[in-house]
Amino acid sequence: MHSKQLKPRQNIPLAEFTTWRVGGPATWIIEPESVDEVLAALQWAKANGQPCQVIGAGSNLLIHDNGLPGLTLSLRRLQGADLDSNSGVIEALAGEPIPTLARRAARAGLKGLAWAVGIPGTVGGAAVMNAGAQGGCTADWLEAVRVVPIQGGESFELKRDQLEFDYRYSRLQQENLLVLSARFRLEPGHNPQELRRETNSNLSHRTSTQPYTLPSCGSVFRNPEPLKAGRLIQELGLKGERVGGAEISSVHANFIVNTGNATAVDINQLIELVQDRVEQRHAVRLHPEVKRLGFAAAA
Repeated sequence: MHSKQLKPRQNIPLAEFTTWRVGGPATWIIEPESVDEVLAALQWAKANGQPCQVIGAGSNLLIHDNGLPGLTLSLRRLQGADLDSNSGVIEALAGEPIPTLARRAARAGLKGLAWAVGIPGTVGGAAVMNAGAQGGCTADWLEAVRVVPIQGGESFELKRDQLEFDYRYSRLQQENLLVLSARFRLEPGHNPQELRRETNSNLSHRTSTQPYTLPSCGSVFRNPEPLKAGRLIQELGLKGERVGGAEISSVHANFIVNTGNATAVDINQLIELVQDRVEQRHAVRLHPEVKRLGFAAAA
């Protein structure tokens, strides 16, 4: 595949690629639609000496207002999934939206993903983050991922027990690997109507307890188990606290919403304000679930 087919675009605002709707321009961006195009894009970055950042649905991402140098590889168009309703095995490309997959699994009578219907991310992002909700998480059902080194090379498979899964963690967060696809093994033979009911009730629980009208990234902080981040923040009276256009949601204290004109710096300052206040009061340092790109490394 020639790189002219890849159509790298220049200086595209990354705010369009994140659910917070903030972020400066990407020097270059490519949105591959197939695994071959992903591999070609990585080759293009290498051939042109460009560093490469990978983003999925942008739902767990804060990108600096100055944007990102080099190539941003957006996998949100790398979609598709094969379900086998007899074996319960699902093969899904990294950009496949998790809610779409959860609904398809329910329709096929496959039990295991009902918790995931309200997660606005992709299969690849869920594997990297060990995304979870409603008592379920990715690690419970993921069998393997296919990855490729970002600096180029052959793709290979990592099995679940090689991924070092923990709460909102996998070794993929530490390594320069791009997730191409994932394999899940669900429980076949369940009643699709019942699974759909469970899926829909999970979704309505999420939409009634979390702010869905303004741009956010979902939960900002990991829960410092057994404590809940949202409760610690709420007890400090921080709901409604603002920096610029960023606000701690009055619906759920672990959400920061963009009230319309927030910058990434506003949001980052609000994250740090919450960390400092909670630490002063409770001697607990909250750690963001959110991945921050373009910021100086922060705890």
